[in-house]
Amino acid sequence: MIPGRFITLEGGEGAGKSTLARALALRLGKNGRAVTTTREPGGSPKAEAIRQLILSGQVKDHGSFAEALMFSAARIDHIDSLIRPALERGTWVICDRFIDSTRVYQGTLGRVDAALLAELETVTIAGLMPDLTLILDLAPEIGLARAARRRRPGEAADRFEGETLAFHRKLRQAYLDIARMEPGRCAVLDATLPPDELAEAAWSILHERLPIEPDP
Repeated sequence: MIPGRFITLEGGEGAGKSTLARALALRLGKNGRAVTTTREPGGSPKAEAIRQLILSGQVKDHGSFAEALMFSAARIDHIDSLIRPALERGTWVICDRFIDSTRVYQGTLGRVDAALLAELETVTIAGLMPDLTLILDLAPEIGLARAARRRRPGEAADRFEGETLAFHRKLRQAYLDIARMEPGRCAVLDATLPPDELAEAAWSILHERLPIEPDP
């Protein structure tokens, strides 16, 4: 068994995943755990290069399956070079997005055949499923407004932030559907909570689901 624990954070644009990742990493560190935070697409030099291609929109015209292939290529390198070695050392890994983003963006919304996407996922992750997935639930109107505020002046919305409001509403429901279908792995959090309260709610779920000693 891999001694580390693998936690993924999922949700729509502007839900606060990166902020929560930092808060959980800090709390785990105070509890004596080695922890690393990472993101997808990205997390390794090759995967970060692929991230730039995807988010710039250069792959969009080739279709959702091409995007799924690109995400998978990035994920394989990310797992091989960072995630799996860290877990094997006993480090806890917190990842901003993972397989559920591909299931939602390219599967549910991009309409890539579910069976084909499942086969691609099987090959890509080679059995490395998250121990816990926290889904940050937020109305897309709020999330997109947050995402717009964090962009630099003159910076355009990325490939996914620039999609329609209807797209983002379907995305939100798709995440909730995953949480309903996989309650053992997934938990839904109210992303309208202030960051400190959201972090506390996430910590309570983590503490309940995964073996961890009480705070010193």
